Amino acid sequence: MDLNKTAKALRDNGYLVSLFHTAEEACLYLNRQIDNTTVGMGGSKTLEEMGIYDSLSAHNQVFWHWRPDGCSDAQVRKDAAHTEVYLTSVNALSESGEMVNIDGNGNRLASSLFGHKKVYFVAGSNKVCPDLSSAVNRARNTAAPLNARRLSAATPCAEDGSRCFDCRSEERICGAMVIHYRKMMSCDMEVVLIEEELGY
Repeated sequence: MDLNKTAKALRDNGYLVSLFHTAEEACLYLNRQIDNTTVGMGGSKTLEEMGIYDSLSAHNQVFWHWRPDGCSDAQVRKDAAHTEVYLTSVNALSESGEMVNIDGNGNRLASSLFGHKKVYFVAGSNKVCPDLSSAVNRARNTAAPLNARRLSAATPCAEDGSRCFDCRSEERICGAMVIHYRKMMSCDMEVVLIEEELGY
């Protein structure tokens, strides 16, 4: 996929966009931009692979339920929802500038829409799809099954690994899907694109 084309489409949709060759460069940039503040993070293999939690925690107060530090997951999610800055990845984005996320608890979706001074969306090149339809397909049939398998969820997609079965399992992780058509009016939003494959 053409990241420059994607970046232009995202800018046309109102987002600030930064493009980096490597995750290391993106991590250094985010550490320069985010300093001495409160930071929330959504569940994300992309952010985990970047090591951004450890570096940001050195000079910010960071709340991430993947690193609860003695608190309950639920409490950390609530704390993350009330931070100045929020970081998340996306399950997919289109070359035409739409972003797609699926969530089970809703914390990541809610914080990507409202409540923070600034939201950063961080995505590797593997998340980019030709159009919105293929981005939705990727979110449902690639990212969600891989995440369900990572969580050892009792769902047919975790067992099969190839697609969404639109199941009724109590452990279903795709309770809601959000499509970001344009930047929300409520806060600053920046998309950080990385020319590497990261996450699911």
